[in-house]
Amino acid sequence: MKASDIIKNGLIKENPTWVLVLGMCPTLATTTSAVNGMMMGLATTFVLVMSNIVISLLKSLIPDKVRIPAFIVVIATFVTIVQMVMQGYMPDMYETLGLFIPLIVVNCIVLGRAEAFASKNNVWHSLLDGLFMGLGFTWALTLIGLVRELLGAGAIFGHSLIGGNDGMLLFILAPGGFLVLGYLMALVKRMQKKS
Repeated sequence: MKASDIIKNGLIKENPTWVLVLGMCPTLATTTSAVNGMMMGLATTFVLVMSNIVISLLKSLIPDKVRIPAFIVVIATFVTIVQMVMQGYMPDMYETLGLFIPLIVVNCIVLGRAEAFASKNNVWHSLLDGLFMGLGFTWALTLIGLVRELLGAGAIFGHSLIGGNDGMLLFILAPGGFLVLGYLMALVKRMQKKS
């Protein structure tokens, strides 16, 4: 597999949110603003990259019978690092994302990439796969958060565009998350068919 194919897969052809429809729990729960979506995506990207690298390096040493538990231990290690760094250096963001940071351990994107890609490919390709799947997830979460924040609070990245809070509360709440996700998925699918 060529590096360019891995990059296209992560960002467009096999995007975790738009195409594979994976990781819907953090997608809907953390995207009440663009910053929240972006930070959740970046945290997941770090875990994806690091766990893909380690799993690719250790794949020949891990027996088949304990493959999945070994992957989970590797993933949990990097999630713990992200959690501790956020708690120490970004306490407000950690408080906002709260429960969803530890849940990265069982995020099907991370475990799926470990099983489907990193355990079968070399370190360089595994690094690229983790990076671009993570960036694909990040841009999707950021876009969803951007639209929800704009429509729900009249702001972008916390900066108010409309005087006061004149947004539609529906878009900050759960139903708005589903609406925005559905419409953006349809838009992305339509754009992919045209290209």
